[in-house]
Amino acid sequence: MRKPLILLVVIALVAGLGYGWYRSQQEDNGPLLLYGNVDIRELSLAFRQGGRVTELAFDEGDQVKAGQQVAQLDEEPLRNALNAAEAGVAQARAMLARLEAGNRPQEIEQARDNKLQAQAVFENRSREYNRLRELARTGATSQQALDAARYALDEARARLAAASATLSLLEEGPRQEDLDAARAQLEVAKAEAAQARTALSDTRLVTPSDGIVLTRVVEPGAMVQPGSPVYSLALRDPVYVRAYVGEPDLAKVAPGTRVRVTTDSTDTSYSGQVGFVSPRAEFTPRSVQTEDLRTELVYRLRVVVEDADEQLLQGMPVTITLAGP
Repeated sequence: MRKPLILLVVIALVAGLGYGWYRSQQEDNGPLLLYGNVDIRELSLAFRQGGRVTELAFDEGDQVKAGQQVAQLDEEPLRNALNAAEAGVAQARAMLARLEAGNRPQEIEQARDNKLQAQAVFENRSREYNRLRELARTGATSQQALDAARYALDEARARLAAASATLSLLEEGPRQEDLDAARAQLEVAKAEAAQARTALSDTRLVTPSDGIVLTRVVEPGAMVQPGSPVYSLALRDPVYVRAYVGEPDLAKVAPGTRVRVTTDSTDTSYSGQVGFVSPRAEFTPRSVQTEDLRTELVYRLRVVVEDADEQLLQGMPVTITLAGP
């Protein structure tokens, strides 16, 4: 009974030592190595307006800084459009000011005098008509004369009504609807002027980021349409590295993991950290070299390089080193 028990203890001890040796060998494999390429991030620069290109400030291979003007369109047509739009604003503002100021006192006084004159004419013709009507009852005047007096009275009554309405309109001033319409027209004119001003500023093409000119698509004198590419830039900041990791090592490259990036062309190493790990598996791309089979499913990850310099070129193959578990 004692021999089998001792034998079992020995076997368990040997198994434990073997497992410990296996784990030590696994831990002594060194840091995990990944292989990838500096990600090529391109930016296509284009005008929002169409027109004739008058200036291109950079050529292929030149470095540009954020905020630098890289191209210019002929601005004369858009400047003329802006001048016309600003004149429209001035006209609309003057129309609104005229309505808000109301009618001049001289105009109101003139309308009041016209009403008094029309009132006097109406009263005079009213008396004349009444006189002829009395005479017509006794046969002292003709029916033709009475009809003429009645027509003259009706005309005087209409002129008095027109003069009264004109005076009332001048005294009341413009309607609220007319004021609202004039204010709306002024806002429309301002919006058109702002649009023309934006279009004029869009004749200057400015780069939003630091980069290197990859392609100069057009030359000075060319006519371009809105959105037509003028330059193609390779962005420099931030610099990303695209790499792939197999499923067994996926837990070692969680976002935020610190890494070192090296190249074959220089002895310089760069600091970085894993910024993104794809949640979807894919087959290893042909452009990526790994130590495992090419048919193996891998996960794409992106490394953000924190201290990149001019030697870390777009598309360059790199080695990524990170500590094991």
